Amino acid sequence: MARSHRLSAALGLEPPVLRIAAVVVVGAIMSILDTTIVNIALRTLGRDLHSPLEDVQWVSTGYLLALALVIPLTGWMSERFGARRIWLTSIVLFTAGSALCGLAPSLGLLIVFRLLQGAGGGMIMPVGMIMLAQAAGPRRIGSVMSVIGVPMLLAPVFGPAIGGLIIDNASWRWIFYVNVPIGVAGVLLGLRMLPHGNASRQLAGRLDLLGFSMLSPGLAALLFGLAEVAQHGSLAALDAWLPLLAGALLVAGFCVHALRDDRPLIDLRLFAENAFSTAAATTFLIGAALFGALLVLPLFFQVAKGYTPLHAGLLLAPQGLGVALAMPFAGRLTDKVGGGKVALFGIIVFSIATIPFAVLDASTSLVWLEVVLMVRGIGVGSTFMPAMAAAYATLSHEAVPRATSALNVIQRVGGSLGTAILAVILQHEIASRVPGASGGGFGSAQAGAPPAPVGAALHHAFAATFWWSLVMTLVALVPTVLLVRATRRVRVPAQHVTPDAVAG
Repeated sequence: MARSHRLSAALGLEPPVLRIAAVVVVGAIMSILDTTIVNIALRTLGRDLHSPLEDVQWVSTGYLLALALVIPLTGWMSERFGARRIWLTSIVLFTAGSALCGLAPSLGLLIVFRLLQGAGGGMIMPVGMIMLAQAAGPRRIGSVMSVIGVPMLLAPVFGPAIGGLIIDNASWRWIFYVNVPIGVAGVLLGLRMLPHGNASRQLAGRLDLLGFSMLSPGLAALLFGLAEVAQHGSLAALDAWLPLLAGALLVAGFCVHALRDDRPLIDLRLFAENAFSTAAATTFLIGAALFGALLVLPLFFQVAKGYTPLHAGLLLAPQGLGVALAMPFAGRLTDKVGGGKVALFGIIVFSIATIPFAVLDASTSLVWLEVVLMVRGIGVGSTFMPAMAAAYATLSHEAVPRATSALNVIQRVGGSLGTAILAVILQHEIASRVPGASGGGFGSAQAGAPPAPVGAALHHAFAATFWWSLVMTLVALVPTVLLVRATRRVRVPAQHVTPDAVAG
């Protein structure tokens, strides 16, 4: 008990809020790690299931589309049925889907079960953030976002290493089975530690079916198109630009509808508040820069340096350590001085620590890059969650559910956009610098360090890609500066929201 109170005091959160955070983090770790672990295993899945890679890709793409379909619903469902009930249902769906994926006898059934898994996984993080934001209140939102931010930012770093470890030492089925005990623990902890509350039909109102019929398919089409852009290395392919066009039209149609409807699925009127809109823009651009770079970094160690996925994941550990060190301090500082200032500091550090990767060559010291990665992690840990916290700090208790849906949509599209852009740039750079390499040349790289001339060319290709990553980061400085100015004018009301008011 004394240890619990010491932890509570260190994080600036009361024990009831800390208990909610602990339960939510269990689900977040499971859902986010799963994505990166599965991506590492795609080639193994193709070999064992006797399927070409273009078909196996649907194991990841199907999951991504399921996420896009359910994320816009999380705000309304949390209001209508209660956040506790929806979170527990999400964990059950994800765990059941994981078990079925592990048992799948064919690729077709594996893809179907991944859709079920994605339907649960898409709601775990948004609903968890709703519970935490409402329980903590605006004055402690920085601290609580730092707690949930740890798995969000560490999973892409350590996921490849864990996936490589499983693939090297066990059947691919264990990348899904590993979720089952975690999911069972999450359900038991949730039943015991998440407080009951009252869902409100009146607050939720009717489901915006017209908005849902435009926004969810539109997001799915956008994310699918961006994934195909990254896969093909250009916009020229029909299955890349056509979904992007259709998705853009559907999302635009939803925006027109949402501004006219009294109770839209996502309330775009939230963006009329200057602090929220600048925080959302910052989150979008930082997400693009961060998640795009998280694609390139492990590929650099695997393709240019010749390391295995396991070793590449371990080499990314200093960045994870930097995130873990910075996150608690950034959270507490956010509650004291505002998320805008902390995010501005973080993105400056993040930018400076990207420069060494933009000028690297074959002679660059690996030890130096590891030090830079740790500094980069400090910048990441001081940027992403403080920006999201700044958005939450301006919201009323009632606005949190649908605002969470909006922020998660923005983050998901931003991350996918950044990933697609840097993937296209990297493929172009490799194809132009390495003789005989195709646009997707890095996807077929062999294990082991490449010959010296090829290795030098690959280093320059990655350096050129990191220059674009740096440009994306610097662009994110613009809304971050505006966010600092906007949050100066915001006075957070002194309010306390009890956890009992959150869950349902």
